[in-house]
Amino acid sequence: MQRLPGFRDFYPEEFAFRNYLFDNWRRVARSFGFVEYDGPTLEPTELYKKKSGEELKTQLFRFVDQGNRDVCMRPEMTPTLARLVAARAREYRKPIKWFSISPFFRFEKPQKGRLREFYQINCDIIGDDSPAADAELIGLAIALHRVFGLTETDFLVRINNRNLWAEFLIKHQQPIERLSEFLSIIDRLEREKEEVTAGKLRSFQLDLAAVREFLGTPPGSVPGFSELFRELQWRGLEGFVQLDLTIVRGLDYYTGLVFEIFDREKENRSLAGGGRYNNLISTISEGETDLPAAGFAIGDVTFTKLLQGLDHTRQRIDYALRTPCGAFIVIADEMRRPEALELAQTLRRSGVIVDYSLQPTKVARQFQQAGTVGAKYAVVIGQEWPQVRVKLLAERTEQILSKDDLSLFLGDN
Repeated sequence: MQRLPGFRDFYPEEFAFRNYLFDNWRRVARSFGFVEYDGPTLEPTELYKKKSGEELKTQLFRFVDQGNRDVCMRPEMTPTLARLVAARAREYRKPIKWFSISPFFRFEKPQKGRLREFYQINCDIIGDDSPAADAELIGLAIALHRVFGLTETDFLVRINNRNLWAEFLIKHQQPIERLSEFLSIIDRLEREKEEVTAGKLRSFQLDLAAVREFLGTPPGSVPGFSELFRELQWRGLEGFVQLDLTIVRGLDYYTGLVFEIFDREKENRSLAGGGRYNNLISTISEGETDLPAAGFAIGDVTFTKLLQGLDHTRQRIDYALRTPCGAFIVIADEMRRPEALELAQTLRRSGVIVDYSLQPTKVARQFQQAGTVGAKYAVVIGQEWPQVRVKLLAERTEQILSKDDLSLFLGDN
């Protein structure tokens, strides 16, 4: 039987990489003072109808449960986060700095870089509307890439502010209520044929030339970014960031600053994205809680393809995933198996990873098993007991230790 399309199996080697990815993400997020949280995989569909955007609403894994509730598998984390914060906002000192690493589900056609089940790290700052908070999020997003050996030659952060396009519509005497519809045109500007874009713009009494002229505004003439760029410069991150007025993000709840991270080798491959969503918590709580918020997410599918596709990061991964078993106990004398098992338990309680053959096996075969599991040491238990021979497999050297000294020796190595 085949697995469902758009889903993945994680064999041990894939699972090891996933742990490598998540462990590094967790370590970096915590180094920025973020704390981890999570929410339910299943949510009321109404939560995503509030302000998630029309495209996302068509991608929901949606059904009526046995309690006759309209529910769906979560397609993103931000509405859940808004619900959580709204429920207990008074209990937490501001700003709230939270992150999560969780699975998400979207019913869309599986394609390269897009699956129906995927993982994301989501990082958010709530209760601070300053450019410093925006810069801190961008800095964290950059750090979550750099920890794997990526540099500014590998990826680029493109930033914009959706309010600039709102002002563009007002200047051209178009209703601001149609901003979301207009931004969806801008979002597809580089992916659709010019005649298709021109046809859509006619409903706004605009032509493509006016849009292109606005897009050509010199970066130094675009207002509203001086404080943010100053904050980024203080962090030494200006080389990673570029102003790009085509970046608008596809979700309706974004209210101002938006940004996306792109693979420089493949310019249209988006690795991450986020922005400011100052009104969402108020919307979710129906006005009871009103806090500014901003955040971003990095998906594991495209990010993994990038890491595994570059020589310098692939080599880093190969090295990181060489997590050998600390010791393989070679039972050279089966009469000593009880002592060998007792020793294994002692070593494990000391934090040493230990393996051994479960069945009586020739010594040569046991050494082969030690190599297969990546053991650093082979601990040979035989007639010398209570002394053991400890072989460093990579260098083929050995020494004799007492069983009492073994835990200390392996713990130090």
